[in-house]
Formats: sequence, C-alpha cells, structure tokens
Amino acid sequence: MTTKPVAQLADGMPCTVVGGTHAGKAGRVTDIKTSKTGHVTVTVVQEDGVRFKTLARHVVVSGST
Repeated sequence: MTTKPVAQLADGMPCTVVGGTHAGKAGRVTDIKTSKTGHVTVTVVQEDGVRFKTLARHVVVSGST
C-alpha cells in the first residue's frame, strides 16, 4: 500500500481509512474541502454506495479498493 500526503489527494482515488470512527473502511475519495478551522475533510464513497465524511489525515491512498 502506498501513502500520499493530503496535498496529493484527488477525487476518485481509492483509499482506506486508518483512523477515527470509520477505521478499516475503504472506498473512493470525493468532495475534498477545507473547513474554516483549516482541517481538510473528505467524503469517502464505499463500493455499495454508502458515503461518510472523515478527516483527510485519517485517509491513506491505496492501490485498489
């Protein structure tokens, strides 16, 4: 599994969540936003269509989902 800094996240990239409430889930990165406080959040869409938001620092870009 490869890792990339948050600056290299892009919509559609396969990812795995390694921290926080959704640890262990995988899907594709969508909707990358920076909050007013400066935290970067992403929406992850799983293969079954379930969506959830998490902090980008909890996401690791992977080769495939």
